[in-house]
Amino acid sequence: MQLWNIYHHEIPTFLAEAARTTAMQRLNDIGMNCGCEYTSFPIFANIEPYSRYDHSMGVALIVWHFTGDMMQAMSGLLHDIATPAFAHVIDFLNEDHMTQESTEQGTENIISSSVELCEVLRRYDLSLQTVADYHVYPIADNESPKLSADRLEYTLGNAVNYGIITREEAAVLYGDLAVGENECGETELVFKHAEIARAFADAALECSKIYVADSDRYAMQSLAELLKCAIERDIISETDLYLQERDVITKLKQSSLSDCWEQFCNYSEIICSETPEEGGNWLCVSAKKRSIDPYVMGTGRVSEIFADFSEQLCKFRESGQDYWISAR
Repeated sequence: MQLWNIYHHEIPTFLAEAARTTAMQRLNDIGMNCGCEYTSFPIFANIEPYSRYDHSMGVALIVWHFTGDMMQAMSGLLHDIATPAFAHVIDFLNEDHMTQESTEQGTENIISSSVELCEVLRRYDLSLQTVADYHVYPIADNESPKLSADRLEYTLGNAVNYGIITREEAAVLYGDLAVGENECGETELVFKHAEIARAFADAALECSKIYVADSDRYAMQSLAELLKCAIERDIISETDLYLQERDVITKLKQSSLSDCWEQFCNYSEIICSETPEEGGNWLCVSAKKRSIDPYVMGTGRVSEIFADFSEQLCKFRESGQDYWISAR
């Protein structure tokens, strides 16, 4: 799943060289759907492969397109370089799933440990300090519910992959964006037209619902429990989580947990209950609710312009996750 040709007409040389490094290439086998794509739940069963590498290059191209700044674009490319196998599942493993920040640790160390990357940075006169933290660049990243290159890329990528919008519609949404000033006087990616901003906001909200759907939460928590068990049995190590997903899966398949992995892959239906029932692995698990309320140039947030969207957004944010779920 790549929308790179929508984001920018070409990949500049400095990004292409950094992307060819071993540390970046590992992300080709780290999925954006956090292990859910290995299940048989209908929403994930037929999606295209969508990797952290696809996402990272997409973010870099968006930043480059709107800023023309080498430091910011490189920071966007490298922002997920420390992502472990199954991505935010490891936040569930670390019991950090409500903030999902534990998987961001180690970015600077991985960059500095890569001889290849350090050589690319040296060649383009970029320092580690200027590219290791994309949070300092508001076009690359900012606080929710504002729009940044990171949120924009995974929203458009997932929205196309889940069939919420088409590639052509994604291009229309992207084409309406500009760098502007929001209501707080901060730099942000903003829409020029309210109706197009609303269309993007609707797609983003549908994606947000999928990110915390019963099937998504159950898959991530149950995979986290499987990985924890594998670590406790010395089937895998925590270091193995920084290999590719195929390496971890191979170790699971060749171990005493092979049946558990197969069961995980066969999950296709969610069962809900107010209390846990006999049989099955019942979970009561919450997840971080991501949301985007984009700004329309000189006008305001979509939620301020469209009352019905404001109601839908509030309903999503206030919806409960305090019930039991299982899968079969």
